[in-house]
Amino acid sequence: MDIIFSLVIGGSVGIIGHVRKYGKIVMPRKTKRFIYLGFLEELLLGAIASLLLVLYTSPNSLVEITIFSIIAGVSGEAVLSKFKLLQENNDEK
Repeated sequence: MDIIFSLVIGGSVGIIGHVRKYGKIVMPRKTKRFIYLGFLEELLLGAIASLLLVLYTSPNSLVEITIFSIIAGVSGEAVLSKFKLLQENNDEK
């Protein structure tokens, strides 16, 4: 029960972050070189980060699960943004 709840909360936070970043929901699409996941990328990232944090900390109440899931969803997006920024900086050099 805790695992499912953390996945839903983390995925929801990931989608909210996606909408905040792009202003809309970008649907997945396939290009000639790769498959762009669109909003699914942030959904999966938030859900997995939330799941890992909840499994690692083993919270005792529903409030703790919610707080940890929100923190993990937001931090998952921040980590992804940081990796993209570092990659862009390396490409410029």
